[in-house]
Amino acid sequence: MEYQFIRDPIAGFRVRMSEEHALVGRWLNEELPLNDIAGFIEKMSAVKQGTEELKLEGKEVRLTLSKDEALFEAHTLFQNDVDLSRYEDDFLELDEDGLIAGCGFEDFQALMHDWHTFVQSRR
Repeated sequence: MEYQFIRDPIAGFRVRMSEEHALVGRWLNEELPLNDIAGFIEKMSAVKQGTEELKLEGKEVRLTLSKDEALFEAHTLFQNDVDLSRYEDDFLELDEDGLIAGCGFEDFQALMHDWHTFVQSRR
């Protein structure tokens, strides 16, 4: 998983991720407040040692964290009440690319520790 941390004078702390993991970056940038990073890392440790999954429903992205993987799903995937068939003549369809991303627990844990270190060192 490739990522780059940025401290933007206008937008603040940001992370750029590879296209494959863009949804993970979106979750970090928009769903996890900077003040909650340390607490989230503690929750990750509890997940790693236990048998329970952690599910976080964000504004636009859902995170399901197990001791094996982190799965990110955009809420757009769960819009079952929208009938897409009425758009068939326009050749429109829901492109799921970029709406789901996942990685192994250890990779995600390393990302979170790196993110926390970056944010703490630049404040």
